[in-house]
Amino acid sequence: MSGEFLPVTMEECRERGIEQPDFVYVCGDAYVDHSSFGAAIICRLLESRGYSVGMIAQPDWKDPESIQVFGEPRLGFLISAGNMDSMVNHYTVSKKHRQKDAYSPGGEMGHRPDRAVIVYGNLIRRTYKKTPIILGGIEASLRRMGHYDYWSDQVKRSVLLDSGADMISYGMGEHSIVEIADALASGLDVKDITFIRGTVYRCKSVEHIPEPLYLPSFEEIKEKKEQYARSFGIQHQNTDPYQAKVLIEDYGNQGYVVQNPPAYPLTEQEMDDVYHLPFMRTYHPMYEKKGGIPAIEEIRFSLTSNRGCFGGCNFCALTFHQGRIVQVRSHESLLEEAVEMTKDPDFKGYIHDVGGPTADFRQPACKKQLTKGACTNRQCLFPTPCKNLIADHSDYLALLRKLRKIPKVKKVFIRSGIRFDYVLEDTKSRFLQELADYHVSGQLRVAPEHVADKVLEKMGKPSHKVYLEFLKQYYACCKKSGKEQYAVPYFMSSHPGCGLKEAVELAEYIRDMGFMPEQVQDFYPTPSTISTCMYYTGLDPRTMEKVYVPVNPHEKNMQRALIQYRRPENRKLVEEALVRAGRQDLIGFGPKCLIRPYDGRRTQKAENLKTQNGHIGNNGKNGRGNQNQQSNGRQQKQHMGKKKTIRNVHKKR
Repeated sequence: MSGEFLPVTMEECRERGIEQPDFVYVCGDAYVDHSSFGAAIICRLLESRGYSVGMIAQPDWKDPESIQVFGEPRLGFLISAGNMDSMVNHYTVSKKHRQKDAYSPGGEMGHRPDRAVIVYGNLIRRTYKKTPIILGGIEASLRRMGHYDYWSDQVKRSVLLDSGADMISYGMGEHSIVEIADALASGLDVKDITFIRGTVYRCKSVEHIPEPLYLPSFEEIKEKKEQYARSFGIQHQNTDPYQAKVLIEDYGNQGYVVQNPPAYPLTEQEMDDVYHLPFMRTYHPMYEKKGGIPAIEEIRFSLTSNRGCFGGCNFCALTFHQGRIVQVRSHESLLEEAVEMTKDPDFKGYIHDVGGPTADFRQPACKKQLTKGACTNRQCLFPTPCKNLIADHSDYLALLRKLRKIPKVKKVFIRSGIRFDYVLEDTKSRFLQELADYHVSGQLRVAPEHVADKVLEKMGKPSHKVYLEFLKQYYACCKKSGKEQYAVPYFMSSHPGCGLKEAVELAEYIRDMGFMPEQVQDFYPTPSTISTCMYYTGLDPRTMEKVYVPVNPHEKNMQRALIQYRRPENRKLVEEALVRAGRQDLIGFGPKCLIRPYDGRRTQKAENLKTQNGHIGNNGKNGRGNQNQQSNGRQQKQHMGKKKTIRNVHKKR
């Protein structure tokens, strides 16, 4: 098993003495044998338990023969859309086709279908009528019950029904997939496997289930948004493995979809075992001709140290997929992987990241979570940190110090994000100072998301004053370390609860920062998040209170334009937004104004000239084109100002 990729042809199976694989894994991603890819983890885990697995990566969904590479597997087909939901992979928030797919050969688009698990499931079922089919991965996990689908603007059924599959293994899946495999190997019919945590199945009768919770029926959530919000609220309260109940969704004459409670979190030893599996740590050689798989570059020299997140951001689906209980790997496991990393000929001395969903979470939020679970009626950090929260970076600091001492390691960076309110709660350790001293590559990326407390409340994020206090302490640490480093914030537009008034408030903050964010994320209503439920229903599923939602595309464009108000192409949208918000005071020549008054053709000509000379920058390193080529030396020095970057703005200030 060690030193080999999974078989991708029947010939490779026979070379290993396998005439019929136990499982065939069908995946929407190209085959990358790395622990950051769910398909690799599940397949290697099954191999370690004695099961043989054949890999079919990105089959041609228009050709039934593409999933017949290995014939019929002995125990079943496993299906995943890949590391991303296929619709998010294919479309931007404005529903336009993306141009690149980092999980496909050479970054090419078009190697997987829309709604991949449904398409693959039906493709297999047409040929193999009775072979068990188990869905897994992020797409199936977040669409396991009736759900709002942003791309069709409809409430859709569980993918279990539309795919023709028998079961869903939701969440990370290590526990459930082994139990499913053992049950099938013992001779149990897939229809009788109804007892495994972390699974969803379909049935005609629910009399065998003791004390379940009945969700509103599919017809009810499809017809009434209030019922959809109520159903989602019940599901959200049942994501903890220690407290969750069995959930039942009624589909009328098509029977029931039943969700068992989530699987228990992995222990530290189990996490170590998973990441110690014999991964090849790269993509299959068959992709070399097309330039490989771009996604590997992001994680090739990074370490996954934890799973789960108790941050509780409402726009994040982690609660439904990985859960709120943090699970970690041991220092020994991470150090061993880091040492192996240094042996790679392409390793330049830099570990790019040590983290997970939130890098600095290295333990459960409080002592009771590993025995009683996470609270169903409150968050650990929002609206303020819980009094039982254990904010302690000592273990993470000890790990980072050990990694820095490994021979050939020059720098260890943290790029997967830190939770700044959690950092502020830890008043005992030197984490923030050591972060500034050793682990920032010039710019620390943080995610305040917004500045208006009204919006932050709907996001599940701390108030703006908490972020300002973090910046104060962070810059003090940078000054003490003698390093010129900055914080680069991520902001989100058009989140539920955000109107033009709040969007203008964010634009004013950006004005005062002195630089314009290069990256802006419009809120993307992906399946199984509280924010998506708000977007569709206009209701907060936790309180059933009404929420303002910017759904009009034109308003969404205005909100986005306000964040990047300096761009000439955004000027008309910014002006319209300011007028609608009653903030004409921000149109003028004063130092606090966002835009100048519009002066017909003359102003438009000036803006066009500014775009041509100041932004295209096709001549000269200063980004001002050729406007100074005829100037004398003194004029040239006067006009050749530095490009407005975050570094130069901070220097000037």
